[in-house]
Amino acid sequence: MRFTGAVASYVDERTSASVAVKSLGRKIFPDHWSFMLGEIALYSFIVILLSGTFLTFFYDPSMTPVIYEGSYLPLNGIEMSVAYHTALDISFEIRGGLLMRQVHHWAALLFVAAIGLHMLRVFFTGAFRKPREINWLVGFLLFILAMAEGFTGYSLPDDMLSGNGLRIIDGMIKSLPLIGAWGSYLFFGDEYPGTVVIQRLYILHIMLLPIILIATLAIHMVLLIVNKHTQFAGPGRTNDNVVGSPVMPVFAAKAGGFFFLVFGVIMLIASTFTINPIWNYGPYDPSPVSAGTQPDWYIGFADGALRLIPPGWETYWFGFTWSWNVIVPTIVMLVFLAMVAFYPFFEAWVTGDKREHHIAERPRNAPVRTGIGAAGVTFYGVMWAAASSDLMATHFRMSIEGVITFLQVLIIVGPFIAFFIAKHTCLALQRKDREIALHGYESGRIVRLPGGEYVEVHEQLDEYERWRLLDYQEYKPVTVRPNDQGKITTGIRLRAAMSRFFFEDRVSPVDQKELEEAAKH
Repeated sequence: MRFTGAVASYVDERTSASVAVKSLGRKIFPDHWSFMLGEIALYSFIVILLSGTFLTFFYDPSMTPVIYEGSYLPLNGIEMSVAYHTALDISFEIRGGLLMRQVHHWAALLFVAAIGLHMLRVFFTGAFRKPREINWLVGFLLFILAMAEGFTGYSLPDDMLSGNGLRIIDGMIKSLPLIGAWGSYLFFGDEYPGTVVIQRLYILHIMLLPIILIATLAIHMVLLIVNKHTQFAGPGRTNDNVVGSPVMPVFAAKAGGFFFLVFGVIMLIASTFTINPIWNYGPYDPSPVSAGTQPDWYIGFADGALRLIPPGWETYWFGFTWSWNVIVPTIVMLVFLAMVAFYPFFEAWVTGDKREHHIAERPRNAPVRTGIGAAGVTFYGVMWAAASSDLMATHFRMSIEGVITFLQVLIIVGPFIAFFIAKHTCLALQRKDREIALHGYESGRIVRLPGGEYVEVHEQLDEYERWRLLDYQEYKPVTVRPNDQGKITTGIRLRAAMSRFFFEDRVSPVDQKELEEAAKH
């Protein structure tokens, strides 16, 4: 103990580590369950690093052809790459190898899912508003890096499934005019499948992408501490006063227990549910391609976008073939992702809101934002569903053309329907909240008045519930005003029109005068 104390004192005198620990230990974290989604993503990433380190010791990314002579008898005598051979060895020869493969894969799926759900929570509660716009961009970059990391890992076994996925990527790259052939050569090194693509993906997967991801995650955590945590409305909860548990010792103890809980669930799933059984697919061979080939769920939207484009949509310009059936969905996906990334700046421009916000909004109190989010989720969901259009057709005994046509209509009409339903549901819930705040909620108890009339008794809300219903701000549409040069530009008119679209159907919160009148009544 004396030696440990001496070492700690030595380090603290030269680094002032105790000051940083005390400052971090005083930070308050809210206790709402939705904030645990970010923790799940962080803990899943730790599991990915641990299991990935184990797999790195036994995997060889070489594409040199060899003859398999292992313990999985159905593949004995079949030619395959060293990469696929070592992936099989990890599964059947290395003690605990198959468990680690499945832990790695399930943790990766949970990592991407947790980031996606965390971003949805941030979006629908308005937690991206000033001063957190930059941190939203950092979180979005984490989501893109997670998908890239998942795709590069998905391709490493060099089995039939991953080979088909890489072939699709190669076709997409080559369809791009001017840069397609050069890009394919840069990525694959030669005519597909080439001889170096697995090595390059391996370097990306274990070195470049993890370094960028860890650095981005560190920036995200630092900005989280600097900008403070958001919290939901309630008594004593303001922009300057966070209610929750301090990091030391309460939150640290809870977080440690939650990490082992997440780790245990991943281990349980990996022990009982098989995922990516590469021995069933066999080594990559372009001849027996299966129509049931599906990418991991988070990449499915890109595959679905390609399937929804009508075939034969090509033109020949300037000596090049322009494959619009690939170029258009690529542009649409990039535009969609850009809209997600820069939405906080768009909303700030439309609303003209330059204040800091540390209180998370209830989704119903921002009807247009909630509608936009529902439309975006629907758009993504239709593309995602289209990736399984062939399976839907075979399982439900429908024509593939009919399924594609239905999804083509749905991807255009669906977002508008989702926006309309979500927005008007939020407005209805706001009106219901006004009624409850003013007159209380229905208790179910019926009493008879002296005059013989029967009425239902309404119970009044407690302080917390009333605060939750009333604590939101009313925004008014931005008016058209000349700029500093006295001109009304197209941008000013566009902003005013968008602002009216955002707020013209707004429901004003109950004010103190209305509460007093309701109390008298």
